[in-house]
Amino acid sequence: MPEGLGLALSLVLLAATLVAAARGGRRRLEPIVACGAALVLVGSGAIGPRRAGDALQSLAPTVAFLACLLVIAEGARREGVFEAVGSLIGQGGARLLLRGVFAAAVGVTVLFGLDATAVLLTPVVLLTAARSRADPRPHAYATGHLANSASLLLPISNLTNLLAFHASRLSFARFAALMALPMVGVLAVEWLVLRRWFAVELDRPLARTEAPPVRMPRAAPALLLATLAGFVLSSLAGVAAVWVALAGALAFAALGVARGAARPASLVRAAEPWFLLFVLALGVIVASAAHDGLDSAVRAVLPGGDSLGDLLAVAAIAALCANVVNNLPATLLLIGATAASHGALLAVLIGVNVGPNLTYAGSLATLLWRRVLHAHGIDVSLREFTALGIATVPASLVTATVLLWLALRI
Repeated sequence: MPEGLGLALSLVLLAATLVAAARGGRRRLEPIVACGAALVLVGSGAIGPRRAGDALQSLAPTVAFLACLLVIAEGARREGVFEAVGSLIGQGGARLLLRGVFAAAVGVTVLFGLDATAVLLTPVVLLTAARSRADPRPHAYATGHLANSASLLLPISNLTNLLAFHASRLSFARFAALMALPMVGVLAVEWLVLRRWFAVELDRPLARTEAPPVRMPRAAPALLLATLAGFVLSSLAGVAAVWVALAGALAFAALGVARGAARPASLVRAAEPWFLLFVLALGVIVASAAHDGLDSAVRAVLPGGDSLGDLLAVAAIAALCANVVNNLPATLLLIGATAASHGALLAVLIGVNVGPNLTYAGSLATLLWRRVLHAHGIDVSLREFTALGIATVPASLVTATVLLWLALRI
């Protein structure tokens, strides 16, 4: 197939896949559409079977890692970690509620990933706000924004991070050290803007909640800390992090089975096999588009250096791509063009993780977050969402990129 025709077909099928993801959440619609699109591309010759197999093989370790993290997150939910967090943040006055939501969203995103914040923490936050008779909007926006923004710190915090982590060959500790300052800068911007934006709503007195406090379980936090320590130690020992993730997932699975709260079928469902299939098929689609000319176009636009100006340009381009084609395809496309430079690769992550706060379609987590709000009867205004994104995203991108540039030189 001619390169131009192959690129056009790949982009059309990529758009169809993203539309399916936006409409279907994590049901079976998006993996069916994605797999169908990948098969069409292979069958038409837009991408050869060998190249498609290479794309699947390169994604396999990341997808396996993600499956383990999903099992861990579900195990923590089953043990009552999220319910205890909700109880904790609800034990305060008006000025403390947003602070508690902010801290909870950061912690959950860093340790469990942005999807856990969007799907598991958001309902808890909405319930806590309702019990306190607080306006849910500031707290809902905090979870939605921080699901993306707070995912900068660790390789396990976002699927985009996992993809870049495997490409960068950085250690777990080195990755976290380089991204610590950028994340702190983004959190500072988010806090200042949200606190000022919703000043009237946050200064209203809250009703006292009568719900009894929920105690934090002991076993689940201990397993989480052990798994996190394992990630750090594995990078020092040269052991693949996926084995630590597998050990953590098996530990949570054993805990659930021992308590009679989990069965093999529920553990398989916790790994989200349909979503994993969607990610693999999406990788083939993006590989096809890259092979047919999109990769060359991106390389021609991206700067090649590590200067502050270059990193700012890379972060801006990555943010633009995330809002046009979603952050996951954008990451798959951009990491190949920036893998040779740690600075550029991490600047891509700043763009694809922070940038999606500008539009609904920027990340799958934002789409899931919006669906959770609708399920609870909360309508998010497109105008307000976009205006808040304009107030936070550019400042966050610049702040994080400048701090990354400094961290690379420390």
